[in-house]
Amino acid sequence: MQPTPARSIRPTAIAVAVVGTALALLAALLVAGSAPGTAAPHRAGKVRIQVLSNRADLVSGGDVLVRVTAPRKAGDLRVTLGGKDVSRKFRSRATVLLTGLREGRNVLVARATGARRARVVITDHRNGGPVFSGPVAAAYDCQDTAKDALCNEPASYSWLYKPVGQKALKPYDPAKPASDVDTATTDQGKKVPFVVRREDGHQDRDRYAILTLFTPGERWKAWKPQPQWNHKVLITHGGGCGASYAPAEPPLEDASGTLDAIPVPLVDSSYVEALRRGFAVMSTALANTGHNCNVAHNAESLMMAKERIVERYGTIRYTIGTGCSGGSVAQHTVANAYPGIYQGLVTTCSYPDVMSPGSQFADYHLMRAYFEDPSSWGPGVAWAPTQMADVEGHLTPVNAVTADEGLFKSAIDPEHACPGVPEPVAGDTATRFDSDTNPGGVRCDILTLMHNQLGPRPESVWSAQEKAVGHGFSGLPFGNTGVQYGLEALQGGRITPEQFVDLNEKIGGLDVNADPIAARTAGDPTSIANAYRTGLLNEFSNTSEVAMINHGGPDPGLAHDYAHAVWSHLRLQRSQGHTDNRVEWFGPTPLLGDVRWPVEAFVAMDGWLAQVERDERRVPLATKIVEDKPASLTDRCLADGVPGMVCASDIARTNLSTPRQEAGGPAANDVLACQVKPLDRSSYRLTGGLPVLFTDAQWARLQAVFPTGVCEWALPGIGQGPATTWLGYGTAARATYGGRELGAAPRGSGLGWFARSFRPMWR
Repeated sequence: MQPTPARSIRPTAIAVAVVGTALALLAALLVAGSAPGTAAPHRAGKVRIQVLSNRADLVSGGDVLVRVTAPRKAGDLRVTLGGKDVSRKFRSRATVLLTGLREGRNVLVARATGARRARVVITDHRNGGPVFSGPVAAAYDCQDTAKDALCNEPASYSWLYKPVGQKALKPYDPAKPASDVDTATTDQGKKVPFVVRREDGHQDRDRYAILTLFTPGERWKAWKPQPQWNHKVLITHGGGCGASYAPAEPPLEDASGTLDAIPVPLVDSSYVEALRRGFAVMSTALANTGHNCNVAHNAESLMMAKERIVERYGTIRYTIGTGCSGGSVAQHTVANAYPGIYQGLVTTCSYPDVMSPGSQFADYHLMRAYFEDPSSWGPGVAWAPTQMADVEGHLTPVNAVTADEGLFKSAIDPEHACPGVPEPVAGDTATRFDSDTNPGGVRCDILTLMHNQLGPRPESVWSAQEKAVGHGFSGLPFGNTGVQYGLEALQGGRITPEQFVDLNEKIGGLDVNADPIAARTAGDPTSIANAYRTGLLNEFSNTSEVAMINHGGPDPGLAHDYAHAVWSHLRLQRSQGHTDNRVEWFGPTPLLGDVRWPVEAFVAMDGWLAQVERDERRVPLATKIVEDKPASLTDRCLADGVPGMVCASDIARTNLSTPRQEAGGPAANDVLACQVKPLDRSSYRLTGGLPVLFTDAQWARLQAVFPTGVCEWALPGIGQGPATTWLGYGTAARATYGGRELGAAPRGSGLGWFARSFRPMWR
């Protein structure tokens, strides 16, 4: 019998069967995660990297504090920095200070078996800066002990203590402890000797200081600080507005640079109180506007010093600023242009910014030249002091003199002496500017310090000095074209038409060298717009996420009217529709309101932010700031020292006016240069409606003064608008004029700067 032949099977069918079996087996292995017979690992989630020191794109100094955590069920953790294995650093703890970063990009990667990896790009910048402020206008004259041209040198440490029964701190020697050391009880209930360690160091070409309660002989690491630190920071600031090109001392007292002559025992010191409560106290010279009046430098130095605190002392819950005059300027402008650096502001002797009072003081400067030279007055014109003050918007001319002599001249004159710059030497660009002999020298005015923000003047308007050196100086960010000085006094019948015409005809303007000119100052439109964009003129457009307490008092001719606090109030109201995140106190003590208020306001701010910190609702931070304000924290006014009495009038609060406000300008005083409208003779009316009677000759003279028209205050000013936040101004070698947006912070970075309730920042 013949066997039955076998059925043939096509090779394609065999292939399909084999492949199908293999795919099924592969799928089973993928599901199991290993060969048959072994346990399948669980997908554990993702490894997490948190950059604590700062924004990951803005760290400096070659080190960074990071926290790396793997899911509980993940396998061994492996961490690499720039390809180098640094895993061993994370074997005993999750938080590590990584050192040896290269300048520029550093890639940090963390992997764990069974979990998804994490990757962060950390961009490191030089300890001597800049990080985002761009090139410096002149070489710095570093301290004698500097190790390099960026003024770097190792940090040094000294000791202080508070004696029993005294307010001020004194030097302390741990080797020979004093017998009268007071006890500090922190807000966490820790009792320790009131002994303070002060760290002094250099960053960003200048000095910083960090003070903390410190027990000598005990260790302190960022991941294990001494228990008396409450993880909160107070930043102190200085007064004035100037330019410097050499390191300086960081200011500590509440009114540094403004009320230095007042003995400490007469004014309670918030920084000593902060130390007692367990705060770290921090100050930088570059955030002292009297030393460096530039918002980008202010913010950069504070950012770098906060990074230092996080890396050497530990993570921060929140940060409070305090300061008078220029100290209020630094707080207000940094909070608006670089939100996230502060969570609370305590301001006094208050200004909203530099530019708007600068415009006011420029008008004073021009008016003084006219008012104080009767020989310049026209025939039949005579000015009484009360009329001068009326046109200036004040009670007496003393305020104008103080503002001009004490603030404006030193800030705006490029030939004014400044630290770090030698006297002029013809042809030597490293010495100071002189318009006649050394046009290429260093200009010591604040506009030059703001060159990266304002940008250079266009060639079409160059002065003889600019042509001689072949480049434009910093643009003029203000103008008085179209301003009708004394308009309100004219319409009120308090000055005559001839006085009005004579004043406006002869007041003139200033050129790029701050020298008087017969024509009005037009200003440079790009620089004016940049002043708003960069936050040099503060419209309070980005301050809804910061709590503010302002306290002040009457101004006896010291150029610190409470009106400047009112400007802030009005701008904030217009920007966000309310002022519920700002508290105003007014009292009878000049400038401060009350000598107890620096400490009282600081303590109140601490309580306010503590309530925000406890609020972990998923609502906007701006909402928390308003809704978590303590019910007891309200506006107050002390008239004649009687608590609770409401001030009867704006004059009681010295909410006085300005030359431009008296020219019809807005009460917020935030127009640096106005748009204009045609002259209209019929628009000049006295109170009651009667026309102002100009002669034909007077009208012709007004037409000559205002050939393009007069201010139309109903329109926004030239270039007026909100500030753009977190702008960078280039590298050490190349400027980005007007700034470039740095953008949102890299995800998961800067988390050591504030408690979770204060996030998100840097959107």
